[in-house]
Amino acid sequence: MSPDPRAVPADVPRERGREHAGDLAGLFVSFEGGDGVGKSTQVSLLGHHLAALGREVVVTREPGGTPLGLELRQAILHGEDLDPRTEALLYAADRAHHVATLVRPALERGAVVLTDRYLDSSVAYQGTGRGLGADEVERLSLWAARGLLPHVTVLLDLDPAVGLARLTGDPDRLESAGADFHRRTREAFLARAAQDPGRWLVLDAAQPAEVVAAQVRERLAPFLAGAA
Repeated sequence: MSPDPRAVPADVPRERGREHAGDLAGLFVSFEGGDGVGKSTQVSLLGHHLAALGREVVVTREPGGTPLGLELRQAILHGEDLDPRTEALLYAADRAHHVATLVRPALERGAVVLTDRYLDSSVAYQGTGRGLGADEVERLSLWAARGLLPHVTVLLDLDPAVGLARLTGDPDRLESAGADFHRRTREAFLARAAQDPGRWLVLDAAQPAEVVAAQVRERLAPFLAGAA
């Protein structure tokens, strides 16, 4: 029997408390990066591509992938000012519900799950950006998600000033957190990607959207072949 290309490579250790999604039937892909880098665009392009191949595709986001998540999203991004710990706990609550009711059931039945943000955003934004500590927020997030990590995490990397300039409408609480905050979160994403290249795909988000989409499809090709 040939090896499953979705499995975690042998040289990438499984840290205690983590369950890579290779243990489930479906394919789990998360998109990360700063605000305005094009995550929603890439999720949509990949979703349409996979649907055209006949795959069941579940497109979701954090926060806001469930009805409860929509309420939490409003509170986190547009509600009253929150202290950093409250903010981190609300994200964790959304993640626990999101994984239990939507992500894990879809993966168990063999669907492809595409999410705009997952636990790496909490580690970068609340752990590093808000100064709560990356390790502490990661432990909280892994506990909320029962250790579930994606097969592939796509990091769309871009100068935060460029990304924020792309946004329209009034900024939310995180978008308006300041240049230093967004610089720290970008550095945190890049550091996490460098530590786990078996999971992460880092792409230059300044490229045309179709070029980025082609690079994503190329990375996912062996995973999709193994999941067919």
